[in-house]
Amino acid sequence: MKRILAIDYGSKRTGIAVTDTEQIIASGLTTIDTQQIFIFLTGYFAKEQVECLVVGDPRNLDNTPAQSAYAAQELIKKLKNKYPEMPVYRVDERFTSKMAFQAMIDGGLKKKDRRNKATIDMVSAAIILQSFMEMKKSGNLPAPV
Repeated sequence: MKRILAIDYGSKRTGIAVTDTEQIIASGLTTIDTQQIFIFLTGYFAKEQVECLVVGDPRNLDNTPAQSAYAAQELIKKLKNKYPEMPVYRVDERFTSKMAFQAMIDGGLKKKDRRNKATIDMVSAAIILQSFMEMKKSGNLPAPV
């Protein structure tokens, strides 16, 4: 089976998560400088087979697009242009940063390590990916964008 790759896109840093080849486990992979995203993805695609991309969809509590939604939408356009054969899905990313922080506390990460925003971005990408996998498993998968 191919992997699924998730992106928690940010203006400075971007968290990346992937599934295992059996698509059972979502794991944080890395956090990269946002300017390097296409260099990273092209290199990753050369090494690993990827079924689809999942991009976090920034939303406000009232379900309206968040301020960063425009940047995420622009990323999706660029992804579709650069990798036209790769399906791209959007997944609501509300609360992922808070959930990531709590997961790090629950996992016993030291306070110093929890302050590392790159770690939060990577864990947030894993939470976005886990949400997508649960939607896929339940048959509630949205159409690709």
